[in-house]
Amino acid sequence: MIRFDEQQQVFHLQNDQISYLMQVESGGFLTHLYFGKRLSGYRGSRRYPRTDRSFSPNLPGASDRLFSLDTLLMEYPGYGFGDFRQPAFQIRQADGSQTTDFRYLSHTIEAGKPSLPGLPATYGSDDEVETLVISLKDEVSGLELQLSYALFAGRPVIARSAKFINDGDSNVVLEQAGSLALDFPKRDLELIQLNGTWARERQLTRERIETGSKVLDSKRGSSSHQQNPFVALAAPETTEFSGDVYGMCLVYSGNHQTVVQKDPFDQIRVVMGINPFGFSWQLASQESFQTPEVLLVYSDQGLNGMSAAYHDLINKQLVRGRYKEEPRPTLINNWEATYFDFDKDKLVAILDEAQALGIEMFVLDDGWFGVRSDDRMSLGDWFEFEGKIAGGLKGISEEVHRRGMKFGLWFEPEMISENSDLFRTHPDWAFSVPGRQPALGRDQLVLDFSRQDVRDNIYAQMSAILDNCQIDYIKWDMNRNMTDVYSQLLSSERQGEVAHRYMLGLYDFMEKLTTAYPEILFEGCSGGGGRFDAGFLYYMPQIWTSDNTDAVARLKIQYGTSLCYPISTMGSHVSAIPNHQTGRNTSLAIRGNVAMSGVFGYELDLSALSLEEKAEIAQQVAFYKEHRQLLQFGRFIRLQDPFVQNDVAWMFVAPDQSEALVFYFRVLAEAAYPLIDLKLAGLTPDAVYDVEGQAYTSEELMYAGLYIDPELSGDYATERFYLKRL
Repeated sequence: MIRFDEQQQVFHLQNDQISYLMQVESGGFLTHLYFGKRLSGYRGSRRYPRTDRSFSPNLPGASDRLFSLDTLLMEYPGYGFGDFRQPAFQIRQADGSQTTDFRYLSHTIEAGKPSLPGLPATYGSDDEVETLVISLKDEVSGLELQLSYALFAGRPVIARSAKFINDGDSNVVLEQAGSLALDFPKRDLELIQLNGTWARERQLTRERIETGSKVLDSKRGSSSHQQNPFVALAAPETTEFSGDVYGMCLVYSGNHQTVVQKDPFDQIRVVMGINPFGFSWQLASQESFQTPEVLLVYSDQGLNGMSAAYHDLINKQLVRGRYKEEPRPTLINNWEATYFDFDKDKLVAILDEAQALGIEMFVLDDGWFGVRSDDRMSLGDWFEFEGKIAGGLKGISEEVHRRGMKFGLWFEPEMISENSDLFRTHPDWAFSVPGRQPALGRDQLVLDFSRQDVRDNIYAQMSAILDNCQIDYIKWDMNRNMTDVYSQLLSSERQGEVAHRYMLGLYDFMEKLTTAYPEILFEGCSGGGGRFDAGFLYYMPQIWTSDNTDAVARLKIQYGTSLCYPISTMGSHVSAIPNHQTGRNTSLAIRGNVAMSGVFGYELDLSALSLEEKAEIAQQVAFYKEHRQLLQFGRFIRLQDPFVQNDVAWMFVAPDQSEALVFYFRVLAEAAYPLIDLKLAGLTPDAVYDVEGQAYTSEELMYAGLYIDPELSGDYATERFYLKRL
């Protein structure tokens, strides 16, 4: 799939869907030529024209003024040698200079995909992936730069990353180390990004790219509620079903930055990677630094085409372990039912109801450890709250399993309370700057997970719990952003490494824990969706999508999340009304339909419901179990967008197109509402489908459309229908 044309000095990465072209230009500079729909061949049409641009410096020793890095489409641009646009990296040399001059040295092409030591990454066998590694050299400093491109067979995906190797005699400092740079020639493109806040995560924003720079980032120590590490660039005419779109997803869970820059000649550059704010890395002689990878996707089938590529890749070549493609159980979580106020009797009452309704797992949330009666104490003390639950965790676990259900438990391993035994013993284990009182968030501090001794202590405490009773599921939470980021073990000149070393320590911890307990289903959480990223999915196959369980709010949250991340990764629960986050009252029908468009569960007091409500929940659980494979691993197709209209719709289609489920939601009712003609997608051509007892051709369903029931009434209305190919 990867070829190098010696005569043209062109690399052509090509499968049956995409092509990616680079050229070793005059002087050994690696330039970008093309990324997009597959080209059968290349004969030089995109060689960059020679022209004299005023105030564009030329290379040393140049015989004319026609070649400058200032306007050239670069593959991985640096700074200080004529390119004044956004660099992909910055290096401070031993003499204080920041000029680098990387020229082509060599390349290798190999079957398969090497892992990235210490970092999450996609994977693939020798017949699934080919990897190109291009080595460039800065002869003066002795630095080597290795650019990695992994091309997947049958997928419009390239995984890119960079590695810096210091083969020189002097230490240098990395002040920026991007994972990807991608240059586009003059073209009208729009930026699609996912921003938000707590309880309003991954809100889709689409905007025209104008001249200048736009920075999308997180400095919060996590991928964050506020800005997801994913962007897409789309042609203005691109819709969900047609048009060009280029997706970029960073496989990393910490501080990140994406810069989108349009230069005066209307060329667009995107740089994505670790956030350079507050970052510096001492790279000693003979040491190396590996960046996280970016998953680069091209689709000419619109946003749904891009999403399908990401969903399939993440499910099959990023997520690992027992639950990689195994259906996930339905669950009941006690948090919104009891908060901290629970005992064995309350839990058993919920448990009995859950068993009767067919729910498969009971999850005990916050409040079971230390002396945790509220959120101001005991984080870091991962031993049982003596006397709170009669019979302890082992007893409640046995109660759960006696009923044929699974048992889950909540942890927040990265945090520490000042009012805890662990803090009283090891106050230096929490992030704090010497001489300054640290800021509290939710009355807690952040443990320094860059430290091995901290990780060893927390691991020993957690494993003692896990070894004492049968636990089938862990909800891994993180309920504050990082401040006072300072490690007591590192010297002053290395404090810029702490945030990234924290992530490397966290990844090391999760690798060790998930390997030691492969039967446990892990779900990531960070105050809901504050760390919903591809990096976390490498260790935990699902993530709590948002603390906001309101069905109407979740329409946008789950719609935006689906742009990159598959449905099988989205924890989604039915909760009580009035909703605890919005105060909104919605029917069980819409709460159920929204929640089952994810990994399905409940978060309410089942014992407080009416008989009618329990009967409806039992029907929802039975329906979800019957169609769970389709809902969790079928192709998800967005039909109508909640960000631009009142009517929302999406559907799930089986891989062989033999069946499908369609969900429709209307947010607000209006008098004399227009009839809604819903056009479906993804069905087998020239086929006939049964829709709730009526046969229709696939073409009429996709092109003519199907009317939504005009008798739907009231706000927050919903309809669901099942299709079976005849």
